[in-house]
Amino acid sequence: MLFFVILALVNGVLIGASRAINGRLSTRTGAFRASVWNHVVGFAFLTAVLLVLRTWPDLTDVPVAAYAGGVFGALFVAVNSHVFPRLGTMSATLLVISGQVLSAVVIDCVQQRTLPAPIRLAGVALVLLGLSLPRVKARLRQKELRRCPTEEK
Repeated sequence: MLFFVILALVNGVLIGASRAINGRLSTRTGAFRASVWNHVVGFAFLTAVLLVLRTWPDLTDVPVAAYAGGVFGALFVAVNSHVFPRLGTMSATLLVISGQVLSAVVIDCVQQRTLPAPIRLAGVALVLLGLSLPRVKARLRQKELRRCPTEEK
């Protein structure tokens, strides 16, 4: 289990780095071109991995609805490439994670056909509160600077 926790954390670091790189690329080429580059390079990388492993997926064995994941993934990259340079990496990441946490609760509710346990809702509330703290601190700092513009903080 620890291996999967570490793997998920490393994946989060890679996602953060990828979003920042694509955000920077999008300021030069545009969000959709940055997304195309992301997917072309990713496709080439995965193709090489599959060739090395000598395995290839059976594309006929996938339900048609599963292809929506590819569309959502492409939109995710394109939208992130567009918003990251405009909102900043921290704000954009916090908003993306908040959306993921909220959608995870809804998806689990639908799949399990039950409402989440109160302890899980409390956990989600704590995560969302924790994610919002940097924004709250930044707003308080801005108000403080507006009140005392001549003093350096």
